[in-house]
Amino acid sequence: MPKTQTCRTWLVGVVLAGVLLLLQSPAKSAAQDQDQDRDQDPPSVVARMNYAQGPVSFQPGGEGDWVNAVPNRPLTSGDNLWTDEGARAELHIGSTAVRLAAQTSLTLLDLDDRTTQLRLSEGSVIVRLRHLDDGDLVEVDTPNLAFDLQRNGEYRIDVDSAGEVTHVSVWSGRGEITGGGYSYTVVAGQSARFSGTDRLNYDIAQIPASDEFDNWASQRDHREDGAESANYVSPEMTGYEDLDDYGRWQYVGGYGTVWVPSGVASDWAPYRNGHWAYIDPWGWTWVEDEPWGFAPFHYGRWAYAGNRWCWVPGPVAVRPVYAPALVAFVGGAGIAIGGGPGVAWFPLAPGEVYVPYYRGSRGYVERLNVTNTVVNVTRVTNVYNVYNSSERNLTTISYANRRVNNSVTVVSRDTFVNARPVARNLGHFDARQVAEAPVERGISVQPVRASVFGAGTASRTRPPQAIISRQVVATQRPIPAKQPFEQRQAAINMRTERPNQPRPLVNQANPGVDRPVARPQEPLRPADTTEASPSGMPRPEARPQRPIATPSARPQEPLRPADTTEASPSGMLRPEARPQRPVAIPRQAEPMRPEAPTVPRAPQSRDNEDRHPTQGWSHPQARPAPPVQQKNEAQAREDENKFRNWQQQRQQAAPAQNRPSQEQHPPSRQQENRPK
Repeated sequence: MPKTQTCRTWLVGVVLAGVLLLLQSPAKSAAQDQDQDRDQDPPSVVARMNYAQGPVSFQPGGEGDWVNAVPNRPLTSGDNLWTDEGARAELHIGSTAVRLAAQTSLTLLDLDDRTTQLRLSEGSVIVRLRHLDDGDLVEVDTPNLAFDLQRNGEYRIDVDSAGEVTHVSVWSGRGEITGGGYSYTVVAGQSARFSGTDRLNYDIAQIPASDEFDNWASQRDHREDGAESANYVSPEMTGYEDLDDYGRWQYVGGYGTVWVPSGVASDWAPYRNGHWAYIDPWGWTWVEDEPWGFAPFHYGRWAYAGNRWCWVPGPVAVRPVYAPALVAFVGGAGIAIGGGPGVAWFPLAPGEVYVPYYRGSRGYVERLNVTNTVVNVTRVTNVYNVYNSSERNLTTISYANRRVNNSVTVVSRDTFVNARPVARNLGHFDARQVAEAPVERGISVQPVRASVFGAGTASRTRPPQAIISRQVVATQRPIPAKQPFEQRQAAINMRTERPNQPRPLVNQANPGVDRPVARPQEPLRPADTTEASPSGMPRPEARPQRPIATPSARPQEPLRPADTTEASPSGMLRPEARPQRPVAIPRQAEPMRPEAPTVPRAPQSRDNEDRHPTQGWSHPQARPAPPVQQKNEAQAREDENKFRNWQQQRQQAAPAQNRPSQEQHPPSRQQENRPK
């Protein structure tokens, strides 16, 4: 009897174990699918060129032609900028400012949530790094070294025209140079000159006197440090720096502190004074013409209150996730303008859920919404499920701004796809037709080459070919170089479905990831494009898959306010005003303790070795840095002597540097101290 009970117990245990394995398999499979979706999420950060003086040229990643750079166009991995003679430019990536001097070639090698990798093949840049989290990588790669910025601070990097000499100056902060098989630490108050490629020769000295480029960058920093808007938005929101000059902050019941633009026409409406561009990996992206027009069109929401439009930013305490355009499209193929198909949209109101028309995981959609407006995660999930349901019923979702007079914008598809100015090409439409048209997640419009270049006209200035093809040294592999638009489109349109196997169309507005998805057996043919475009809808999963896992956004846990049951939010708390940031005094090297030269070491992995192997890779614009070696005794003594000489120079110059007159007015940097 005991033996029989033992057998039964053993048998029951085996059966239960099998059931548990069966139950865990779907959960494990679902978890793996979610991880794969997260791997394919687009970056939550972009760069913005907010200032340009003189001829500045832009080349979209993968393209061969150059156009005149257009302010407010989002910049991402692979994009190139060139400032010609007498020109300057300023970029922002969250709170980080990157400023370009004349005759500077800069490429965004890799830009995502945790990585900012810049290629400087010639010229000068000044980087103001205001925020650096553990595990972040901010690196400037030049033809003979890679410079890893390791602390908040102010840095200047110069590359000579031959690409053989790199100057690195650190006003404040600390960085590590890697090149020629060795690493070198550059601390605050040092200016280091590195020459050679296979073997680096270097000298360190005091930072030279300021030149015009330094003074201009310092003035721009002072302007940002005193921005009132920093009290009401996240400091990592790209583009808020210009809001103070073009509007005012005020309190509006139900929304809290909002920003109201000044100097706009009485019939002005959001997402109308600009154009659409096609920017991979998001797809259709709004580019505003207003000088302040970046943050209010890629973050937060627009509300209509008191007979005017006002912008409602999201939570201050979290880093917002970038969106290409926070709008809802109307009508699909049912909207007609002048006898041809049209495209219609309206801005989303506070508390309304944005479901992107490009690929993104459920977690990405949640972060995108809760960091940009006051909305409950449960509501985000419910709307997300409605949009992704095979029998979706969008009539159950109410949109506040759709009912506002003059809020819906309609243009022809020709205007839309060719990046023409929307305000000058508005379509006349039947208001009843638009009111009865359904709200769509995306738009069935295929891009053409003009969509990629946007509103920029052909540029007369571009960097010399030697600079374009010049490789730089990098400690981690950038993302693969993009293919030209024509090649991407050809690959899309050459793929065909087997006959007699119709499948439902899903997510048809975005060329998302490599994985094939269902599309109509018969391709749709845009009837109104003036330029020749390939027939057939772009398959949403056609772009090259990003080979790395995109980390989650920086906020540890987004705030989750109570759910809003109506289209308009209620009870949005007014953010507590933060003390205005003090205006910074002119640059001065931060005090530091004398320290001995550091022992060479391999660059820190920053948890991305699996994502970007440092060896065994190739890239047309970058090459891997040689492995770091241990210095011999003679090299170590040489490093120590150079450091002691610099310390002595610093102590002798200390009394002069502390004079009050120089604290108030930065000295002028001599041009002869910079590489020619």
